[in-house]
Amino acid sequence: MSAAIHPAGLPINTSEDEALQRPIESALFPTVHVKDGQDQGTVRELELDVAETAGAAARAVAVTGARIGVAGLGPVDPIANWSLLSAPKALFSPQDVRNTAATVRGRLSMMIDEAEAAAETAVPGFAPSELHPVIWTAAAAHWTTHQYRVAVREASEALTVHWKTRLGRHDVDDTPLWQQTLSPGEPEPGRPKLAWPGDPADKTTKSMRGGLEPLGKALNSLATGLNLTVRNVTTHTRDELSEQKGMERLAAYSYFARLLDKCEVRRVDEAPQTT
Repeated sequence: MSAAIHPAGLPINTSEDEALQRPIESALFPTVHVKDGQDQGTVRELELDVAETAGAAARAVAVTGARIGVAGLGPVDPIANWSLLSAPKALFSPQDVRNTAATVRGRLSMMIDEAEAAAETAVPGFAPSELHPVIWTAAAAHWTTHQYRVAVREASEALTVHWKTRLGRHDVDDTPLWQQTLSPGEPEPGRPKLAWPGDPADKTTKSMRGGLEPLGKALNSLATGLNLTVRNVTTHTRDELSEQKGMERLAAYSYFARLLDKCEVRRVDEAPQTT
C-alpha cells in the first residue's frame, strides 16, 4: 500500500526536490494519496483491513496514552483516525502514525515486563491508564519511564491548559482561573463559570458547588509546588517520587478532572451547557 502514496501527501510523481520546495502547498493536500490507476476494489479491501487492525490497536493507544496533540482538538489517536490521512488538510502524517505505533509497542513492552514482575511479588496491581484521559495522556510518556514527579507535573499543567482552552481563558494565570471559574456567583463577560448541575436549593448540589473552588485551589497549589521542586534549581532535590505517591497524586487530579466534566459551563446571556 505504501507504493500507492507519496509520504509528503503530494501527487505520486512529485520528486524529492519538488517536495522540499513546496512546504506550504503540500499542507493543502492529503498526507496520503492513492496512485492513479489502482483497482478500487483492491483499495477498498486494503482500507477495510487497515480499519480492522486500527480498531484492534485502539485499546493499546488508550492504555499507553500514546496520542498526539492537535491544535484546537487536543489529544488525538492517529491510529484510530488513520482514514483522515486522505482528507484535505490532514491533521497528521503517515510518519505520525508510524511513530505512534512504535511508541505503543515500546510502552506495552515495558508495561508487560512490569506486570510480570509485580505478579511474581504478588503485589496488587493498578491501572493508571484508566485515569481521566487528559491526565493519563499528559503523564503516560513520563510515567512509563519512571519519571513520576514529572508525570504528575505534566498532568496538572495539562488539566489547566485543557480548561483554559475550553473556556477561552488564556488571559488568566492558573490560580485566578480556578478562583474565577469555580467561585459562586454569576458569570461575567469573558469570564464563564463552571457550576455543578442541579437545583441550587438541593443540599447535594449546594455541597458540590461549595467544594469545587477550594478543591481546585488546593490542587493548583500542589501543581505549583511540584513545579518549584522540579524546575527551580535552588529548591530542586534529586529525590524522585515513588510510584505509589505519584499514583496517589495523579488519582487526585483525575478525580478533579471528572468532577469538572460533570459541571455546566455558564456564560453571560447563554443557557447552561453541559461540559
